[in-house]
Amino acid sequence: MKTMMIKPLTRTVLALAVAAFVSACGTLGPDFKAPPGATDAAYRHAGAQAGTQVDSAARLPAQWWTVFGDATLDQLETRAMQQNPDVRAAAQRLVQAQAQLGVTRAAQRPALNASAGISNSRTSAETAQGLALGHRSIEGNNYSIGADFSWELDLWGRVRRSVEAADAQALAAQDDRDGVLLMLSSQVATSYWQLRGLDAEIAILNNALATRRESEQLIQARFDAGLSNELDVARARIERANAESDLQEVQRQRNNLEHALAVLAGASPSQPILPAATDALALPLPPSIPVGLPASLLGQRPDLAASVAQLRASNAQIGVAEAAFYPNVSLTGNFGFASKSLSDISQGSARQFSAGPLALSLPIFDGGRNRANLKLARARYDEAVANHEGRLLTALREVEDALSDVQQRQQQGDVQEQARAAAARALLVAQARYDRGVSTYLDVTDAQRSTLAADRAAAQIRTQRLVAAVSVARALGGGWSEGKPEATVAQAGSQ
Repeated sequence: MKTMMIKPLTRTVLALAVAAFVSACGTLGPDFKAPPGATDAAYRHAGAQAGTQVDSAARLPAQWWTVFGDATLDQLETRAMQQNPDVRAAAQRLVQAQAQLGVTRAAQRPALNASAGISNSRTSAETAQGLALGHRSIEGNNYSIGADFSWELDLWGRVRRSVEAADAQALAAQDDRDGVLLMLSSQVATSYWQLRGLDAEIAILNNALATRRESEQLIQARFDAGLSNELDVARARIERANAESDLQEVQRQRNNLEHALAVLAGASPSQPILPAATDALALPLPPSIPVGLPASLLGQRPDLAASVAQLRASNAQIGVAEAAFYPNVSLTGNFGFASKSLSDISQGSARQFSAGPLALSLPIFDGGRNRANLKLARARYDEAVANHEGRLLTALREVEDALSDVQQRQQQGDVQEQARAAAARALLVAQARYDRGVSTYLDVTDAQRSTLAADRAAAQIRTQRLVAAVSVARALGGGWSEGKPEATVAQAGSQ
């Protein structure tokens, strides 16, 4: 009779659980809607510079630095992606976020725990129970083995919203990792072109120093022959010394930059990582960067994608806070065997189990805690919306700044080329006039300083144009596109 009563109870509990599971189709809280992107028709400075592609579907390749066509830069970028400590740290942050997502998802499934135990006990003979047994105590071993079952029936979607928030946080961590990769690749490219620019300046200064030494020797010979004066000798010596001083300063800057580049590539700064270029003066022209349209920026920058993911997580937390106002329903049960003798523990008479309770917890009075938590969740969502709008405006500004730099550096380079040609011509004229005795050596030294300054300025502007191209690529997202959430990050250092 007892067994017959248990079976209907079990079926009833199972039926309630199935009904609750089927009815768990409603989810509290607002469904997430992606924020709008930029509404501008085009970038302000996009079409003003030559060689820049403006196309609604224009995108950089995933390995965007390959557009420069420099094998050494490609090798440095690959090395940095694999060995930079910041990349490894970002990968581990992604692992943590994915592990946290797994922890949150576990709440959607029933929990089943197995247990086993052994105990030895003795009751007092002086208690009421002992006196009822004839002033005797009960003692012996007890063995148990069984399993416990528990499951929260997610009727209002609290767990589902928690999973949605954790999933968005994991996606944000993935986007943050990609953002670290993008920032690192742009820093490597910027440092590389700055270093090559310093190599060009070193080559210019070496050529100038050789010329200054030759001039000093000639002036000294003329002075020894009585054809010149000591002032000209002093001026020649000053120009030679100034050229040597400038060379040492540029070499110092190159050393510091090489140290920084080594750290970016995950190497020790004590080891040379990049020897001076053999054709240092041959700085390339910047490549053509496909710009695209402002509306596509959300899908091209990992920081904006991470911002949207954070916004999604904040939105889901509103549903979690709203679900706290509704009953919490959970189902528990256990099944196992217990016996005072280990040999009898598998007997049917040693069986024990319970189904339920199907527990319901309804908040009645909490001092306003749930209402305050809901207000907090909504305020955090509104803050996330404002932060995202600010990040979008910052991204648009960065693109416009970079495009403006490209435009202005190109125009500056054209004008500087005119100045460099004029300075070179002035040096030839001054030298010829001095050789004929028409002018003093002061005119020659002035022309030498102007020529050297013009040559160095031209190399610096060429370098700045390359760096500006890197800035455009980084501001546009560097060919990044949001992929599916990753299950593992074994290849976190590659892009």
